[in-house]
Amino acid sequence: MTGTTQNIGITSLLALKLKSYYELLKVRLSFLVAFSSGFGFILGSQGVVNWSNFIAFCVGGFMVSGGSITINQIIEVEYDKVMKRTMGRPLPTNRVSKWEATIFAITLLLIGFSLIFAFTNVLTLLISVVSMLMYCFVYTPLKRVGPVAVFVGAIPGALPPLLGWVAATGHISYEAWIIFGIQFIWQFPHFWAIAWLADEDYKKAGFKLLPANGKKDMRTAINIMIYTLFLLPLGLLPAKFGVAGINSAIIATVCGVLFLAQTFSLMRNNSRKSALKIMYSSFLYLPIVQIAFLVDKI
Repeated sequence: MTGTTQNIGITSLLALKLKSYYELLKVRLSFLVAFSSGFGFILGSQGVVNWSNFIAFCVGGFMVSGGSITINQIIEVEYDKVMKRTMGRPLPTNRVSKWEATIFAITLLLIGFSLIFAFTNVLTLLISVVSMLMYCFVYTPLKRVGPVAVFVGAIPGALPPLLGWVAATGHISYEAWIIFGIQFIWQFPHFWAIAWLADEDYKKAGFKLLPANGKKDMRTAINIMIYTLFLLPLGLLPAKFGVAGINSAIIATVCGVLFLAQTFSLMRNNSRKSALKIMYSSFLYLPIVQIAFLVDKI
């Protein structure tokens, strides 16, 4: 009985540890990175997709994202301890040590970069490394400096579709910059809506991400509206330059208008409910528009 009990205990501890590593990955966020990368790859393939390269590239992107996110959590563990939304994560609760998380992150990054190098090209690998370094070691510390962090963070955040295009074609073209630009501008209303909702928590950690005067007021709401407005002309560029067709341009416009409509509500009442609607709208806008571009092109 003692041996059986010990085995059950070991199994439970192993399951808890695996669950903690799974949480470190932030699977949904890493999946979205892989999805955007795959979107760029298929779009750049011009209808002739090398599926083995595609799968390896997406898996590699997922792992690089997971490794980068883990490094971010290692760097911010002391700040995560004071925020309600993050204090239950594996590192603040000591379910995973910093050393274990570091080994986990390095392993993910090495496997991810190896897959990208083996199945794509050197340029894709170099951009992936730069993206990881910028996210972990520039954006992360800047979060306590000021809202410039959102601009810096939007660069690696918008690189996945560009990376996908480069992985498929071997070069950076204007088409790659177009799909990069859409995701780059999208990041601002997305991040600022989250920063509005998490403002109290962020202040505890010293994070300064809201624009203008850093307050939840009309000036911040106007900034969110302006950047969302930019998505309307940007959503038309793929059709203009032959990256996609007119049907996706219509869908992008409709989605952009609906997204923009949510920002007017925030300007009227500066409420948490309106900020929440903007955040949910941002979650819907990007995948719907990207899928529309893919379907239209294929």
